[in-house]
Amino acid sequence: MRSAFKYLSPILMCAFLVMEGIAQCPDRPTAGTILKDGLSLKSANGVLKAGLILRHSVDTGGYTHYCLNYKTATGDVESPTLRLNPGDTLMLDVTNRIVVGDMESEDDMASMAGTPGKKCGDSGAMTISSTNVHFHGLNVPPVCHQDDVLTTLIQPGGATFPFKIQIPKNEPPGLYWYHPHIHGFTEFQVNGGAAGAIVVEGMQKVRPEVTGLKERVFVLRQQYLVPWIPGPYQLTLNYQLASFPTFPAPIIKMKPNEKQFWRVANASLQDFMPLQVVFDGKLQPLQLIALDGYPLAKPRTEDTILLPPASRAEFIVQAPASATTDAVFQTDAYSTGPTGNADFFQVLGKIDVSKGDDVVEENTKSTEPTRPITMQSIKYSGLSEQKANTQRKLYFSEEFGGTNGPIQFYITVDGQKEKVFEGNEKPVITTKVGAVEDWTIENRALETHAFHMHQIHFLVMEVDGVPVKNQDLRDTIEIPFWEGPGHPYHSVKVRMDFRDPTTAGTFVFHCHILLHEDLGMMHKILVKK
Repeated sequence: MRSAFKYLSPILMCAFLVMEGIAQCPDRPTAGTILKDGLSLKSANGVLKAGLILRHSVDTGGYTHYCLNYKTATGDVESPTLRLNPGDTLMLDVTNRIVVGDMESEDDMASMAGTPGKKCGDSGAMTISSTNVHFHGLNVPPVCHQDDVLTTLIQPGGATFPFKIQIPKNEPPGLYWYHPHIHGFTEFQVNGGAAGAIVVEGMQKVRPEVTGLKERVFVLRQQYLVPWIPGPYQLTLNYQLASFPTFPAPIIKMKPNEKQFWRVANASLQDFMPLQVVFDGKLQPLQLIALDGYPLAKPRTEDTILLPPASRAEFIVQAPASATTDAVFQTDAYSTGPTGNADFFQVLGKIDVSKGDDVVEENTKSTEPTRPITMQSIKYSGLSEQKANTQRKLYFSEEFGGTNGPIQFYITVDGQKEKVFEGNEKPVITTKVGAVEDWTIENRALETHAFHMHQIHFLVMEVDGVPVKNQDLRDTIEIPFWEGPGHPYHSVKVRMDFRDPTTAGTFVFHCHILLHEDLGMMHKILVKK
């Protein structure tokens, strides 16, 4: 189940008090209008400098918004797309200006204990109004002022916190994303919309199929009415409401027969999304170029691309020839199991090839490739030929305390005791720089989970004990639910690569259904130098 009622009382009180302040987030697009890409910020001379301010609002329908605002000459813009090249430096200043509201003291707020010892940034407990930033999928160090989510704390009203991150020179070109990762409260801020895309440029140098194509960046987000209660949630595409249940769909403009390069991020709280493009009821071929920011060894054609929460897909879409074609971009229904929440069919956007009202955007075409990049030159290449020196087994499980809860969510190293994550815990796995490990991850729960590994990509080798045809590199992968007694547990086997010295440090792995992560379905790994 994706609910945990025993946690509701203090959290809801806290949440509602925080939400009472004046609206601080920009107005979001009107439903049923032409879909636009977010503002892109591009590096110059090897550096991208930007500042984001975290704020929150409640809209006229009562839905909570969290926003990472970027100031422009014409007003604040939410969650700009950050565009960098391999080897560039990202200098991102983040300021927390959430207004706590009418709380008498921090002691009145529900909070989570952080990792003991020296803090990175501010002191105090992690609360619903605290924040930090995770650079999801980027292969960068888990250290202070880079991608450390365990000790980084940015409190409301405090000083601006500077991130300084160098993108590796051999970083795979592709789509990544950034979002808050404050333990216990990640769900609130991400589900309120505080998430944005990161593009590492150069895809056309690896996959020339995208050269010259118009590029679109689509970020799927959610917003909630009442936190931590199943629904109602509203799904949005680039902050415009999708068409379920009563809203008109966003309009995706294309030219007849035009090919476009779509980069799609599932930045939702919990939805598993089988993405499809359909013309007059018929599924269309999609040329899949990359998954989770990593180019495929060879492009392949799919009519359905499953994105678990946090995952990304990059693919080529061809528009219909005629404006009379009923063309839609949609997510199909997906069963997450007896105790999971059903993910429903929903139209995400209507593809319109009629003339007029075209969207004019600058620099949206992938330029001609210069000095092509080979697959062998990017990070983790050749991982399938490496020999693993360690085998590990982990599993997802849940424990029910009666008919209506409480529910405990676990991810456990086989042979260890099931326990929820705590900030002061010791790492449950210790390894060292240079190690290559094979992990088998089972799902012993009656709902589907999404495994995510920080800092590195992993090679998918087997599903349910059977070698896979396409050994893709991923940072997030679904593991289907257990059907119950008499049925085997579903599993994936993946290869973890700790050879790069930048992986040294302590970081986490977890389920990317954010409620599950917040309630403890997460643990630490230590990579020693």
